[in-house]
Amino acid sequence: MDPAVDAFVTHRNLLFTVAYEMLGSAADAEDVLQETWLRWADADHAAVRDERAYLVRITTRQSLNRLRTIGRRRESYVGSWLPEPLLTTPDVADDVELAEHVSMAMLLVLETLGPTERAVFVLREVFELDYDEIAATLEKSPAAVRQIAHRARAHVAARRPRGRVSATEARRALEAFQRAVDLGDVQGLLDILAPDVVLLGDGGGIRQAVLRPVVGADKVARLLASRHVVVAVLSLHPAEVNGCPALIVRFDGELDTVLTVRVDDGLVTGLYAVRNPEKLSHMRQATALRR
Repeated sequence: MDPAVDAFVTHRNLLFTVAYEMLGSAADAEDVLQETWLRWADADHAAVRDERAYLVRITTRQSLNRLRTIGRRRESYVGSWLPEPLLTTPDVADDVELAEHVSMAMLLVLETLGPTERAVFVLREVFELDYDEIAATLEKSPAAVRQIAHRARAHVAARRPRGRVSATEARRALEAFQRAVDLGDVQGLLDILAPDVVLLGDGGGIRQAVLRPVVGADKVARLLASRHVVVAVLSLHPAEVNGCPALIVRFDGELDTVLTVRVDDGLVTGLYAVRNPEKLSHMRQATALRR
């Protein structure tokens, strides 16, 4: 294999993870990888001392360019915009820190950062790059990058899940939630939903979904219980999505919805239902993510 191709293939899963963390979209991450390959193919490989660092630098810069473009696209998005879910391999869940950072809940927190803050946070906190390397990537001074990292960490800390939740705890909460939905059990839902739970739905204007956040356990429970009449033609299947326990909803055997949850202190505080079919293509085959 050509050395340039070999280097790119070796680091491809890492580069995809960088782009996905930056964008929250697998489709856009794949486009970024295409751009990264084109620039890598034209590079003077003999002058590259660290192939991994060089490729991460290209990917980050291309992700920043793409992030500014899709930001305008999302302004006209119909209803709530949610990150694109990924069916993930078991090793993603085994890497607790990676699973936390690619979870739907964390990706939504990252959406509240500016592009540069997001790049610094992802490169430093997820991929543990040093400040000098990040500075070279973003063409800023190390001191400026340290300040940006401090602001980004504080911003994320104020919005991220309150504590690290084990896969066992998340799975237990999800199982209780599924039982209550299957039975149309309003009280069972109220027992597992946090008082301030938020339900977000993403149909992208293609599939029916709640257009605005539904807030509060009572409203969410009654909405879900009212859908119990159609459960007979729906089937709910546990899965690992973005490194976390989730449910795949099938209608007459066809993939219909991916439902992920945020769990805090044993209760479901966030429900994220992705129905937009354009966002479900990476649910057919597991995606490998790497740090």
